[in-house]
Amino acid sequence: MQILDSRVPAVLLRIDRNPFHHGTLGAVRSLGRAGVEVHVVADSEGSPVRRSRFVCEMHPPPPPGSSTADIAAVLRRVAARVSRPAVLVPMDDASALAVGRMGEDLAEGYLLPQQPGDLAERVADKAELAAVCASVGVPHPVTLIPESPAQAAAAAWQLGLPVMAKWSRPWLIPAGTGLRSTVVVRSAQEAQDLYLRSAEAGSPLLLQAFLPPGPDRDWFFHGYVGRSGATHGGGAGRKHLSWPRGAGLTAVGRWTPNPELQTLVERLTGALGYRGIFDLDFRRDGTTGRYHLLDFNPRPGAQFRLFEDGGGLDVVRALHLDLTHRPLPDPVPLPGRAFVVENYAPLGALRPRAGGRELAWHAPDDPAPGRAMWSLWTRHVPRRLTQRAGRLLCGPATPRETEDATAGGTEREPSAVTDALEEIALPVGGPVAPGPDPMVVRPRGEAVPRAEAGTVPLPAPPAPSADPPAGPLADDEKASSR
Repeated sequence: MQILDSRVPAVLLRIDRNPFHHGTLGAVRSLGRAGVEVHVVADSEGSPVRRSRFVCEMHPPPPPGSSTADIAAVLRRVAARVSRPAVLVPMDDASALAVGRMGEDLAEGYLLPQQPGDLAERVADKAELAAVCASVGVPHPVTLIPESPAQAAAAAWQLGLPVMAKWSRPWLIPAGTGLRSTVVVRSAQEAQDLYLRSAEAGSPLLLQAFLPPGPDRDWFFHGYVGRSGATHGGGAGRKHLSWPRGAGLTAVGRWTPNPELQTLVERLTGALGYRGIFDLDFRRDGTTGRYHLLDFNPRPGAQFRLFEDGGGLDVVRALHLDLTHRPLPDPVPLPGRAFVVENYAPLGALRPRAGGRELAWHAPDDPAPGRAMWSLWTRHVPRRLTQRAGRLLCGPATPRETEDATAGGTEREPSAVTDALEEIALPVGGPVAPGPDPMVVRPRGEAVPRAEAGTVPLPAPPAPSADPPAGPLADDEKASSR
């Protein structure tokens, strides 16, 4: 294993209040095992992470809805407590974007990658991402941005139902609203209803062409781009199991070399001048074979520990080495290595993996977080089942989440544990409502090829109804350049 500078501590920041965020525990263990003093700024109430023997100290996080100034004040207090410059590792989108905005203000107490301008915010914003992809020639599902309920209904028909509905800035979704960052919409009425909650969500609604899941279609790529511009500490992985079905967060993933995807990723990060840790999600189009970028997360993904190589390098260690001006070793890939999240895939955790395996929660050298997780989970599941039953009795269910299970840009626990129990061992290519691919069949039988990247103009709004429009849809120039 490479030698990290143990004189330089690390501070992990997570604003999201998810007690079951296994990525934070992965970062604690990765750095702690290398002899680094690890401080965690996160909600510790009921979190298994606080039980890790590698945590030096837990610090209270900024309150929900904190301003950038409030977050900076918390980080300055932690820096004073740590008393020497530390490597700062944001663990969720809200943290990454806040740190990106105040990088210079934190320079006295923290070591950070030199990220260009507002790049982290541009790639994390799902509306901006379509334009970013178009500018560098990376495939991205066609994305429409409605400006009224009628436009939302018309856009759903233009794309071809079902469609993906996303909030542009999911980290702004308030807790307790029941809103999710991504859902499948199966009717124009659902699209209208979601649009009407835009103010509540805190960011615009996007409607996106649905790329059906299937075997060998859901991929992710993790890496760290250092000061030299080279990528280290990661690789390509394929989802074998996910929660929820249809490619949510990775419940079982496998390190699967993919030169085509690696070339695409390096072209993207190189063109943007990106620096730091990243986590990208892709879906391969079953007809064209092209990889479409679905999400660009400017921070470690929850399953980043999948890519610890034969030399002990992962993206978090690569960050620490680079920012302390230590050499980054040549990669020693371990293709076939697996990563399993036990509470989402308990059956997967029981199966041996020929290429080696890491569990998200259990570790022989740090057993307390795993025991704490199961204790909390056995209480959490019945409570969520009761809440789910109450919602079903009180009204119709919300649209099923199928592309990611995130709110606030960070992998969250299930909102409907009945679905989680049903999907515990369901492959990524499991049953979902099929979407039209690669042709969108319009009303009255007009077939139009599905576009492959970027945003496209919205149709002119039809009469205020969720019924299909009567004829071809006109262009609306307002939505073409978002």
